[in-house]
Amino acid sequence: MTEFDLVLKAASALVDGVFRPAWVGVTGGTIAAVSDIPLEGREVVELAADEVLVPGLVDSHVHVNEPGRTEWEGFASATRAAAAGGVTTIVDMPLNSIPPTVSPSALDAKLAVAGPQASVDVGFWGGAIPSSLGHLRELHERGVFGFKCFLAPSGVDEFPHLDTAQLNLALDEVASFGGLLIVHAEDPAVLEAHADHGGADYHRFVESRPPEAEIAAIRTVVDGVRRSGARAHILHLSSAAALPLLREAKAEGLPITVETCPHYLAITEEQVPDGATQFKCCPPIRDEANRDLLWEALLDGTIDIVVTDHSPSTAELKFAHGGDFELAWGGIAGLQTGLAAVWTEASRRGVSLERVLQWMSRGPADLIGLGSKGRIAPGADADLVAFAPDESFTVDARRLLHKNPVSAFDGRALRGVARRVWLAGSPLLPGDPPRGRLLDRP
Repeated sequence: MTEFDLVLKAASALVDGVFRPAWVGVTGGTIAAVSDIPLEGREVVELAADEVLVPGLVDSHVHVNEPGRTEWEGFASATRAAAAGGVTTIVDMPLNSIPPTVSPSALDAKLAVAGPQASVDVGFWGGAIPSSLGHLRELHERGVFGFKCFLAPSGVDEFPHLDTAQLNLALDEVASFGGLLIVHAEDPAVLEAHADHGGADYHRFVESRPPEAEIAAIRTVVDGVRRSGARAHILHLSSAAALPLLREAKAEGLPITVETCPHYLAITEEQVPDGATQFKCCPPIRDEANRDLLWEALLDGTIDIVVTDHSPSTAELKFAHGGDFELAWGGIAGLQTGLAAVWTEASRRGVSLERVLQWMSRGPADLIGLGSKGRIAPGADADLVAFAPDESFTVDARRLLHKNPVSAFDGRALRGVARRVWLAGSPLLPGDPPRGRLLDRP
């Protein structure tokens, strides 16, 4: 009988989309066998009775912010937090680092700082800004997974947004080499028409970024995809009012995919106190009825994946100006809590863990073309998690591993703990030296 480097024995493992008993044999960092009969290994690990074996999560929407704003986050802290939350692969956004990843030299700067610090595998998005249009192929050939653009101001001066004409140029360019454009879809004219003068009133902040802003911007993307044939992905969908438009686009066969985020699925506007700027993000967390419709769209396939949009900052920026939602930094840190937050709400709704893991593991892996991630199957990377779905905990922002002690989930009781994590078949333990790999697009 073949002897594997590692064998994991699980009474319940997620294989081909369903949980079943399995022995998983790992050799050279790769899953070599999945069996319903015992396997021999130099090391054999049996999961506890209350644990299930699942593939490591793939989070394709993470702002690490290094270099340039490493006081907000960094590869060391972000990847440790990812591992603690069961995430074994992240893809870093081109902002809010300085420089943003909009050129080969800027990508080199990312690689230089990420390589020695990454505790999980890391890939990179490029940026499509006005000055990088016409040069996207250079980054594509360097292995970035696609290109991020904003249709409204990004919040940082070094990453300006695209107008409609520039968006269409970007779509034509990525279509020419089979790339992917990922879009922050809010319409600047709608935002300007609803601008307010700030303050601590959360409902007023939500009204300043109305559903119409997402609808108008997504309509512009849909029109551009229809014309160009380019692949496009809608980031962090917040408003359910845009779902009919997206359903129509998908029914038409347009190559458009959609994501939403744990904070939109687990938190509602009614739960956000005035002045509680730890909840600020753009687009905003909306009301309970909106949340219900987002869940329906996940279940019917209109929304494809769930990723965190981990976007931290310093506590000083997040709580600046005494709870003024207009002036505080917008972004939610969710790498370590994302799976638990979504699973807690999913289980309350009777949604299976299998569905949650499709949205948060295999789905994002497939979106970016990483067929070796997000699955327990022969030939896949042995990125695995012993997950205890019924273990509860209360989030304490001070004990989370991302750099700044700010969390929209602080004080919440959540279900689901990643007790043990293996990256390429080796356990990730506190204090281990970083050994994540830097990934290129396949």
